[in-house]
Amino acid sequence: MQQEKSNEKIDKLIAQLEKKFEPEKVSKALMDLREDALADEDPLLAKVLRLSSEYITEEGCFDHTVEKEEDEEGEEHLLEPGTDAENLIYLLLLIKKAENKFNREEIKEMRTFLKLKLY
Repeated sequence: MQQEKSNEKIDKLIAQLEKKFEPEKVSKALMDLREDALADEDPLLAKVLRLSSEYITEEGCFDHTVEKEEDEEGEEHLLEPGTDAENLIYLLLLIKKAENKFNREEIKEMRTFLKLKLY
């Protein structure tokens, strides 16, 4: 994210997640970060933060990941999902460095995954 205060909010949320995953608090924090993404005029981040918040509100968890690994034959497979906190921390770290083109690609994959799960 572009604003230093946004990255501080992400760091604070990560610290909270490392202690405990509390769906209501996490959902509110994500919507707060969404406001920062809107101020940065970054529709991708605004969308993925909103979808993540909605998913957590509806499901009470963040039980998926879109991380992939390649096997010996070059085929991609999804990695085993981590805990709710691990999965969300991974997404937040991608968002924190969203200007990286590889991170943006993963954020787009997460957006697509969340849209499919919610709608």
